[in-house]
Amino acid sequence: MPLRHDMQRGVLFMLGACALFTLMSALVKALGDRIPFPEQMFFRSAFAMPVVLAIVLRANRTADLSRVLRTQRFPAHFLRACTGTMAMGCSFFALTVLPLAEHTALTNTTPLFVTLLSIPFLGEKVGIHRSGAVLLGFLGILVIALGQGAFSGDLAGAAKWGFVAAVMHGIFSACTTLLVRSLSGTEASTTIVMWQSLLMTIITGLTLPFLWVTPSPTELLMLIAIGLLGGVAQVMLTEAWASAQVSALAPYSYSSLLWAILFGWIAFGDVPGLLTLAGALLIVAASLYILHREIVLGRRRT
Repeated sequence: MPLRHDMQRGVLFMLGACALFTLMSALVKALGDRIPFPEQMFFRSAFAMPVVLAIVLRANRTADLSRVLRTQRFPAHFLRACTGTMAMGCSFFALTVLPLAEHTALTNTTPLFVTLLSIPFLGEKVGIHRSGAVLLGFLGILVIALGQGAFSGDLAGAAKWGFVAAVMHGIFSACTTLLVRSLSGTEASTTIVMWQSLLMTIITGLTLPFLWVTPSPTELLMLIAIGLLGGVAQVMLTEAWASAQVSALAPYSYSSLLWAILFGWIAFGDVPGLLTLAGALLIVAASLYILHREIVLGRRRT
C-alpha cells in the first residue's frame, strides 16, 4: 500500500484504531466471567476474516485468493500464527483478571522484548542507549507490579497469573514481530496477513469442542462485535501506517492507555493508581526512546 504522506489522516486513523481495539478489549473483559477466553479468541479471528479478506483482495486488485496465499514458506507462516495465537491468548486471559488500564500498559511492552530478542535471533548489537531504555521499561513493569501489591502478597492468585500473562504477551508479540520481519523479505504483506488470519482461526477453532459455552443472544452479539471491531481496527491501523511515517504516528498509538482508563472507569469502575500511571509512563517513554534510537541508527546506516 503506497504511503500517502497525509499526517492528519494518519493520526485520525491511529486514534480510531486504538479506540476500537480498546473497546474490543473491554468487551472481552465483560464476557470473561461467562465465555472462556479461547472461545472469544475464535470469534475474534473468525469474524475479522471477512474484513481482512476484503482488504487483502482489494490491495492485490484480484479476486484470486489462491494467488494471495501462494507461498514457499508455510512453516514460517505457521510458526508466526502460533506465536500470534499465544500472544492473543495471554492478552485475553489477562483481560479477565486485570483492570483494563493495567492490562493495556503491560501489553505495550513489545518494543522492549523486540530489542532483547533481536540480539540472539537477528544478531543485532544493542548499545547503551537501547539497553538503558529496556531497563527503564522493565522498571515500569516493576512499578506497576508494586502498585498492584505483587510484592506484598496482596495480589490474588488469578491476578498474579494475569500479570505474568500480560508480560508474556509482550514476549510472544515480539516473536511475532521478528517473524514478520523475516517473512517480509520474501513474502508480500497481504500474504502474511492472510495466512495469519486463516491459521489463527483454525488454531483457535480446534479448542472449541473442549470448552464451548453456548452464548446467550446478547453474548453472541458481543462476540461477533469483538471480531468485527478487531478487523475494522486492524484495517484502520493499516491505513494509518500507509498515511504517515511510523516515527510520526508511534506516539499516538499510546492513546490506547487513555482509552483504557476511560473505558475501565465507565464500564468497570476501575481507577488506576499513581504507581500504575507512573509505570505506564516509564514503559511508554522507554518504547518511544527505542524507536528514536532505531531511526537514528537507520539514518546512520543509510
